[in-house]
Amino acid sequence: MGQGRHTPAANPDGTSYPVIRVSLAALVTIYLLLFLAAVFLLWIVGEWNRRRRERRALQHRLRCVICAFQFEDRTDALLPRCPRCGSLNERFKMDQI
Repeated sequence: MGQGRHTPAANPDGTSYPVIRVSLAALVTIYLLLFLAAVFLLWIVGEWNRRRRERRALQHRLRCVICAFQFEDRTDALLPRCPRCGSLNERFKMDQI
């Protein structure tokens, strides 16, 4: 008698399907890894969107070289005028601080 072989569960029509046996610890580990990967992916996408919005916000932002006033100019003028002191300014890219 001793050691008998276990047969896989059979469907009513007599066919059987192979089953992959996985321990509970392995399932929990897989679940946690997938969850952490999803959270990390969402964090990366959110950070990318935040930086894109900041770049768009700074695209038309200028700083006067005379009075250091920051203003927004959406015109196509090559040398926009400062609304505070009236001096002409070149278009430099604003850097993040």
